[in-house]
Parts: sequence; C-alpha cells; structure tokens
Amino acid sequence: MTGWTWEYEGYDAAEARLRESLCTLGNGYFATRGALPECTADEVHYPGTYKAGCYDRLTSEVAGRQVENEDLVNLPNWLPLRFRLPGGTWLTPDTATVLDHHETLRMASGLLERLTRYDLGDGRVLRVRQERLVHMADPHLAALRTEFTGEQHFGALEVEAALDGDVTNAGVTRYRDLDGRHLTHVHSGSSAPDTVWLSCRTRTSDILIAFASRLLSEAPTAIRREDRRAVQSTRLHLAPGHTATVDKIVALHTSRDPAISDPLHAAVDRVDRVPAYDELLESHRTAWGQLWRRGELDVPGEAGSILRLHLFHVLQTLSPHTADLDVGVPARGLHGEAYRGHVFWDELFVLPYLNLHFPEVSHALLHYRHRRLGRALNAARDVGRRGAMFPWQSGSDGREEAQQLHLNPRSGRWVPDHSHLQHHVGSAIAYNVWQYCEASGDTEFLHTKGAELLLQISRFWADAAAWDPLLGRHRIKGVVGPDEYHDAYPDAAEPGLDDNAYTNVTAAWVLAHTLDVLRDLPEPRRRELDERTGLDGSELEKWEEVSRTLHVPFHDGVISQFEGYGKLAELDWQDYRRRYDDIRRLDRILEAEGDSVNRYRASKQADVLMLGYLFAPAELQGLFRRLGHELDEATWRLTVDHYLHRTSHGSTLSGLVHGWVLARERRAEAWTFCQEALRGDIADIQGGTTGEGIHLGAMAGTLDLVQRGLPGLETRGGALRLDPVPLPELSSYGFTLRYHGHWGVRLRLERGLLEIAVPASGPAPIDVRLPDRTARLHPGETGRLPLME
Repeated sequence: MTGWTWEYEGYDAAEARLRESLCTLGNGYFATRGALPECTADEVHYPGTYKAGCYDRLTSEVAGRQVENEDLVNLPNWLPLRFRLPGGTWLTPDTATVLDHHETLRMASGLLERLTRYDLGDGRVLRVRQERLVHMADPHLAALRTEFTGEQHFGALEVEAALDGDVTNAGVTRYRDLDGRHLTHVHSGSSAPDTVWLSCRTRTSDILIAFASRLLSEAPTAIRREDRRAVQSTRLHLAPGHTATVDKIVALHTSRDPAISDPLHAAVDRVDRVPAYDELLESHRTAWGQLWRRGELDVPGEAGSILRLHLFHVLQTLSPHTADLDVGVPARGLHGEAYRGHVFWDELFVLPYLNLHFPEVSHALLHYRHRRLGRALNAARDVGRRGAMFPWQSGSDGREEAQQLHLNPRSGRWVPDHSHLQHHVGSAIAYNVWQYCEASGDTEFLHTKGAELLLQISRFWADAAAWDPLLGRHRIKGVVGPDEYHDAYPDAAEPGLDDNAYTNVTAAWVLAHTLDVLRDLPEPRRRELDERTGLDGSELEKWEEVSRTLHVPFHDGVISQFEGYGKLAELDWQDYRRRYDDIRRLDRILEAEGDSVNRYRASKQADVLMLGYLFAPAELQGLFRRLGHELDEATWRLTVDHYLHRTSHGSTLSGLVHGWVLARERRAEAWTFCQEALRGDIADIQGGTTGEGIHLGAMAGTLDLVQRGLPGLETRGGALRLDPVPLPELSSYGFTLRYHGHWGVRLRLERGLLEIAVPASGPAPIDVRLPDRTARLHPGETGRLPLME
C-alpha cells in the first residue's frame, strides 16, 4: 500500500476473491471484477461484470416455498484471454508453475496491472504483463493490453480471446439454491476480420445486452463461434527478447441506453470507431485526473492511502456518468452479487459525501427515489396507510425486494426474514433530500420533487403514529430498527417492535422539517402541491402534534432501543467470545444454538447511537426538547456507554458510526473504531464478505468522517458550520468541496487552526460559523481561523 497504488505480491488462491473485489474497475455505468483474464468462474475465481441498474427477476423453490428474487445481473464475461504452448494446456496460476506474480491497482489513472512469470519447463519462461481499464471518459468502453515476452528461447504461443455468454449469477455461496441463469437468446457473430460480437437478453426484464470486441495483434486473427461464445485466436512467435502485444478493446450497450436504436449496432459501431489503445488510455487518465481534483483529499499516512482506495471505489460505482442513469446506491457497489445488487438505506452514508463534490450524482440518486414514489404510495395503501412506504430493499421498479427467507450458513437452515419492517428507510430518504438541498442550494429540487418526497414520507409517519391515551403520546408499532438483530419480542407470534427510538425520533425530525419546507414554499407552488396531494390544514396540524408527542422510551436513565428493551436478559458476552472468538454475527450463532437474539440486550450495529451520527449535539438536544425530553450530556454519555458494551459490530457500518459518535464525545476509543471502519474491507473483517462485493456505505462513510465528522461540518442555514474534533491520530488533514456554486473550496485543519480558501470565481461570499465566531469569506479570499481548545 502506497499513496496511489494498491499492490499484491505473489499468488494466493485463498485470497483471490478478496483481491478481485478490491481490484474491480468501473466507471459508474458498468464495472468488472479484478479476476485474471485466463481464469474462469470456479471456487477460486469469479470474473463478474455488472451494469448499473440491470436487474432480472426469477422464481426459485427454497425450503418448499416459491421464492422470487431480483438480481443485479452478471453480464457476459468480456475478459477471457488465455494462452498456451501449441497443443498444450491453457496456463493459469492454478495449473502452471508461477515464478513471480504481482498485481498493482493504480488509482490515480484507474488501471489494473498484473505481471506473471510462468515456468514452462525446458528453460522456457513466459512473462505476461497486462494492463486493464474500464474507460472513465467513455462509459461504454473497456480495454485489456497484454504483452507476452519469452525469456531465453521460446517459440510459438497460442492466444485465445472470447466474449463468454455462458455465465450465471453464482458469486455468493449461500444464494446457490436460487436460480441464477438470467441470460437467454445468446447469439454471436463477427462484423470485421478483427471484431466479434455477442448479444443476449435477460430472461424476465427483457433487457437486450450487446458486447463487441476488437482484437489487435501483430499476427493474423481467426474467428470462430461456439455455443454462447464468440472466440478470436492468434498465434504469436516469441523471439528471444521480443515482446508481442495483443490489445482487446470492448464496447457494451444495453437497450436501456439513451440515444441509440439498437444495442448491438451501437456496440459494434463504437468499437469500430475507437482509437488505438494509447489514445484511449490518455483520455481515460485525463478523466480520472478531473475526478481526483474534484474529490481532493489530503490525509497523511496509512489512513490517507485507505481513504483514497475508498474514494476510488465510490467513484467507480457512482461517477458523473451515474447522473444520466436511473439507478440507486447499490449497497455492495458494482463489485459483486452480495445483497443481489439491491438498494438499501446505504445512501444515507454515501450522499453526504457526494453532495459536496458531485451534487449532480446525488441529484440523480434522489431522482431514482422520486421515480418510485408511486410504487411507495401503493405499498403504503396496500397495508392501509397513507403516504409513501419505501421498501427496505429496492431494485428496478421500487417494489419491496427484501427476502422472505435467508440462509443461516452456520446452521444450514432457512429462517424468516422480517427486514421489510425497517420503515426508517423513508426517513433516510428525507434526510438525504434535506442534506442535498442544504449543500447544493438546489431550491428547484427542494420546491418540486424534494417537497413531494418529504410530504408523502411525513404523511406515512403521521398515519402510522397511533395515539395512546394511557401514555399521552403517539406510538409507532410493529417496526424493525437499524439494529436488525431484534425483529420481534421474545416468543411473540408476530414480528415487529414498538417505539424504536431511532425510528420515532427521525420520524419527528422529518415531520418538523417538512412543515418548515411547506411554510417556505412559493405560494403558487404550494397551491399546486396542495391540489395534487389533497393536503389541508388539519393534516398539517396533526403533523405538528405528532412531531412533538412521539414516544421515546427510556430505561435505567438511558434511551431505550425500543419499548421493552430494558426487560430483556443480559447476554454473557465473555462466554460467547470465549467459545466463538468472532461473534459479529451473533444472530447466526444463537439461531444455530436454538436460541434467539430477540431475548437479549445485544445489537448488531448502532441503533440509538445512529441519532448521534445524523445530528450534531445541539440539533439532537433540540429534537428531544421538541419531544418533551431534556437530553443532557450526561444522559447521552450513559446511553453511548450502554450500547457500546452491547454491540457485536456485525456490520461494517457499525465501526464507522461508533467512531463518529465517540469522536464527538472526544474519547480515546474513537480512533479504534475509525480504524475498524477504514480496514473493514481491506482486512475483510466480516470474514469473507468482501469477496462478494465491497461495502460502499462504509467506504463513503469513512470519507465523510474526514469531511464532516471530524471537522464537525454542517451545511445548515446557508452557512458552513464547523466544530472540529481534535483527534491526536489525525490532527492534520485537508480536502476540497463544492458548495453553493463554489467549485474547489479548500479546507485545511492543523492543530489549533482552520484554513479556508475560496476560489476567485464564485457567485457570492461564504459564511463560516465556528462555535465562538462567524467569518465571511469572499471569492479569492483565504481565512485562517484559530480554533478553541
């Protein structure tokens, strides 16, 4: 690991899947895992390629039930390029003797390099160097350059390249009981002596997918068609000291692309017109350079290198090309098939970073939600509610994609999945609407689509809240909170919990902020909205009342995760750690023992503490005052301590949230959790999950930790508000951001000093507010503001 490269020395089959995830290349339109081109999908390797938003739905029989699942489709494999001595076996690191193997991910230029030396016997050594890119300037292109060198005497080498349509979704072991064959009508052909194509359709969504590939070699190229494959081959002569180069350039189009009539024609035309590899590489590097300038991050040491890797993967999943697509935030990126490529609430951890660098991408991701507002309205109506009930897992059309069953690999049993009761996803969407508009100044979106989203989410919460005359409070029952371990009361016949504190407090926040937005709407727009939605004054009065009377349970002087939490049994944490060592997935351990985590005060990840992640201390205290509670520092500190000792951290988001919250508490333990968040994927701390796809929310969240968490940065009330947290382990860092039309605002924090430079071009001055002072910086000015100890 260096500042701009990520390197692996030596070949290790046991680490192949992890490397392939972390060496994925993408451009926001599609991505390809970092598998070696000569290797096929097996128990070691998995060369998946995924197009953003390309889903397909199949039905499988699982545990005697018909289960329907929608998957992000594994597309035809464009990578295959294999080689051998004439008449010999194809060479791979798993079947031949490897003398040296080195892989380098060059983040500055978006390139994956590999260098392998194969010992072929009789003094023959084959040196293979490859360079791969998924083009960041033209999102439909990818390329692979392979250089073959025969050390000492060598002779002939057979090389075969292919487009392979004989692929399935089989990258996650626990999903293999499900039907994963999504591609049908696979056809192949050629359009020129050096160009082949392959087309297919998805089985139920009927998306037409087309690849075209050009193979450029110093030797003649032959073409043949096989079942579900298009193959090109060439025979190289490797004279001593001579390097033979083979370039494979690929174009991808689907029927969902704008401004084309036929994907196959578009792919063939694109690859035929593509410039030579060197010119393609130059424009690719230029595009990456522009992205790095917009996302500039200056953090010293190992943390800075890891943060750069995280930003690299965020940009490969959600680049400016994403702004042209109808897609959401896939929780595991475009890096694998875990979670089936679905969209959860992870955008809550992703958009705050994008808002301040790539607001056009945030805008598109919020449009994804707005386009599915009708489906959310129907979902609420189907359960007898008003407003919009967004799904916990979303895919192509916004219906609920959460599983009915999930497999516990520890017990081998399929158990009910009640995660669809996590209705707090609606609050996450509302929060992102508000954060985006505050950071970007996009009043047009706030007054139109944003206001509609806020209104319908508020309407759902107000309707879901039932008055309890005994408590004198409104209550929201039958939900599951962010913890996810607890989905029912012990031995209850029905799933769901009452008055999850996070759910109720965020619902109150949504209601209050929606009322503010509606009050500030221009009168003509407000009239339109009232007419379209049937909103009237009595409904707003109820929202005001509910936003002040939602029940927040307490026990033993701390905020309860949900009503009745304080009556649960304490878990013998020491005993379970002694017996199992890694207890992150405590739910699976207990289920395999015939027990249930529902019986214990044990959380998978932050739940109540998520409130400290979303809201600055003053804002959180204000929320609780609105709800009739005084949340003083002592109560919050006790609450943090309580859950800190009862969380197994079974999610990569857990370390991130705890590090953020503890940093605000100025605690020594904060950096330990920050490090866990940083290393979550590179160290695969979840035990094999990273090989199924990176954790995008955690990666983006670590970037936001430096951008907003440690500086205490808020974009609120038309100003940049900062309240920096001094962490000894990270006392000097800097970054740029885009704020209210200002491109490239630079912030740098040194011990005791905040420096802010506003570029010379810009529409208006920026107000900066610290706890003890306010400054106004005009375009072209640099402010150096001493910080309170």
